Amino acid sequence: MKAWNTVKLGLVLTAYAAAACVGLAFVYGKTKAVIDKQDAIKLEASIKELFPNADGFADITGTFDSPDSGVLFESEYSITQGGKLIGAAVQASANSYGGTIKVLVGVNAAGTINRVKIMSHSDTPGLGANAANENYFVDKSARLTFYGQFSGKQVGDPFEPKNDVIAVTASTITSRAVSRIVRAAGLAASQWLAAEGAEQ
Repeated sequence: MKAWNTVKLGLVLTAYAAAACVGLAFVYGKTKAVIDKQDAIKLEASIKELFPNADGFADITGTFDSPDSGVLFESEYSITQGGKLIGAAVQASANSYGGTIKVLVGVNAAGTINRVKIMSHSDTPGLGANAANENYFVDKSARLTFYGQFSGKQVGDPFEPKNDVIAVTASTITSRAVSRIVRAAGLAASQWLAAEGAEQ
C-alpha cells in the first residue's frame, strides 16, 4: 500500500510539473513576441539617434567580421538617405566589469564614428554605469559625456582610455570595454562602407 501511495504521489507531482512546463512555455511564447517587438522599436529609435538624417536602414547581420576576438558582433545594419548608402551601424558586445556590455556604434562613409549608444550593461551604479549616463560628463566645461566623445573620431585612432579616450573615473575596465567595441565596429564597418562605395 505504501509503495502505491509513493507511486501515486510521484504521478501527481509529474502531472503538476508537466502542467507548469506547458504553462510556462505558453507564457514565454506570448511574451517573447511582445519583447521582440519592443526590442525592435528600441533598436530603430537608437539607430535614428545615431543617424538623425537617415531615412532607411536594412539588417545585414553576418556581413562583418569582428577584427577583435573579444568583441562579438550581434547585428549589423546599412544606413541610407535618399536611397544612398551613408553609413553602417553595428550592435556589439564585450566583457566589462559587471558582465557583458552592449554598444550600438554608428560609422559614416567618411571613416569616422558618427555616434555611439550604450544599449545595456551590468556595471556598478555611480562608477562604470556612468559610461551610459547622459548627465555624467568626462569634460564638464564642454558638457561631454563618455560615449559622446567618440563622435567624430577616426576609425584608425587608438581608442585607448587615458590616451585618446577620457576614461570614466575609477572605471578603467568599463572604459576599455566600450572603447574596444567602438574600435572593432568602426574598423569593420568602415572597410565595408569603402568597398560598397558609400556616399561621403
